[in-house]
Amino acid sequence: MRPPSGRERKKRVKKAGKIKESSTRWISRHINDPYVHKATQQGYRSRAAFKLLEMDEKLHLIKPGMRVVDLGAAPGGWSQILASRKMSHIAAIDILPMDPIEGVDFIEMDFTDNEAPDRLKAIMQGEADLVLSDLAPNTTGHKRTDHLRTMAIVELAWDFAKDVLKQNGAFVAKVFQGGAENELLTELKKNFKSVKHIKPPASRAESSEVYLVAQGYKQK
Repeated sequence: MRPPSGRERKKRVKKAGKIKESSTRWISRHINDPYVHKATQQGYRSRAAFKLLEMDEKLHLIKPGMRVVDLGAAPGGWSQILASRKMSHIAAIDILPMDPIEGVDFIEMDFTDNEAPDRLKAIMQGEADLVLSDLAPNTTGHKRTDHLRTMAIVELAWDFAKDVLKQNGAFVAKVFQGGAENELLTELKKNFKSVKHIKPPASRAESSEVYLVAQGYKQK
């Protein structure tokens, strides 16, 4: 998949009232983002849909008939992609509300809640072929704190994934600042045939986000 062209004439954002300079920059970047325009044109709920499409194009993550879990699903870009690919079942969760998508069982709940994993397992209808996590904590601006918070969520997602993945299943999780820590990578390499980091073109160049992709789960 080729990244959308950024040749469209850029729109300028006029500052109004007491809008912060950082907010003005974000709005300007958003309205001039070619992936935002392409998402609107193609009916996707967010530009994040293209991140999954690009990862799938390279790594062949999604196949018809799969049972998939979408962690951090709202507003639903990834679930839309999955639903269009004839999955066997899709279970999704987010702390934010999400408009219904046909074929997706959605739970509005904080994944860090102790009861969330069991709630998801109850609607999964069996083991998962693929666990996707686009979860991310609220950032503080302090790099070390944000990194620790991110890794805590990634580890929660992995703890869930290893309980529900079937043989040869895959796990994808968003990480930041250089990727997953060595301890987690070591554990994943013991449990999967292939573990790598990937930054899809749809991920903004200035963002430190990358995705950890583990394929070929070796079920014990």
